[in-house]
Amino acid sequence: MSKHLKLISGNANLEFAQKVADYLNTSLVDTLVSRFSDGEIRVQIKENVRGADVFVIQPLTNPVNDSVMELLLILDALKRSSTHRITAVIPYYAYARQDRKDRPRVPISAKLLADIIQKAGADRVLTVDLHSAQIQGFFDCPVDNLYALPVILDYLKKKNIPDLVVVSPDAGGVERARMLANRLGSNLAIIYKKRPAPNVVETLDVIGDIEGKNAVIIDDIIDTAGTIVSAASMLKEKGAKSVIAACTHPVFSGPAVERLKNSEIEEVIVTDSIPTEGKQFDKLTVLSIADLVGEAIKRINIESSVSSLFV
Repeated sequence: MSKHLKLISGNANLEFAQKVADYLNTSLVDTLVSRFSDGEIRVQIKENVRGADVFVIQPLTNPVNDSVMELLLILDALKRSSTHRITAVIPYYAYARQDRKDRPRVPISAKLLADIIQKAGADRVLTVDLHSAQIQGFFDCPVDNLYALPVILDYLKKKNIPDLVVVSPDAGGVERARMLANRLGSNLAIIYKKRPAPNVVETLDVIGDIEGKNAVIIDDIIDTAGTIVSAASMLKEKGAKSVIAACTHPVFSGPAVERLKNSEIEEVIVTDSIPTEGKQFDKLTVLSIADLVGEAIKRINIESSVSSLFV
């Protein structure tokens, strides 16, 4: 390693952070992240990190604002501890869907969060499957946006599904679906929809041949599961033999779990970028991206190429 590597984790996904530490054959820095009686977050780094290359692992998951504040306070503590470099490792970047001013008098929350993370002390950011690639431009520091697609791809290849068609649930996800379809050697279909309000989806039609096919719907996030469940229902109505759903970030808020359990979807494939504790169900398959993140951390530390992971 070019500089002494240190790993720190907030409380958002300690199990994932430990898996990354195991991959790197190291241990997590002893860090206190607790609450005062009034709810304020208390942080203390209990080991010397002077001159170290520090990576802070913290997905911005539910409760989102607590996760954000934990990250910011850890970054600030490290900035004041004479570290060599601080990298914020954010497997799931919250507020990413608020990435533009799409109506009057609304914030660009993803940009604001990027500014705050840098101000708190991050010299670099490592994340996974940003909802919008342009969010990388919201930062003035280097950003590595990893793709979980290779992990999902390997799993689907092992299933050896016949008559496969990869489906994008909306126009915004076409590039992701196209990449998966090309690597699986399958056809591509696209669902055309409109969204009359946040978390409300009206599915209209599907573009592509799905009759008699086994469909895999690929997306970056499953939140309330309205999009995925509506898409699966339409595909079955149009003649699909079976439907599998796959995504990187299992947000699973509100009625998501019940919707997925009672849907036409036979299997829901997700990664461990967000903990699924308390949200498991029989159809759920969780794939780990800890080794992927760990390898990226190692390459950043030794100043090697991260992009070559996906060549």
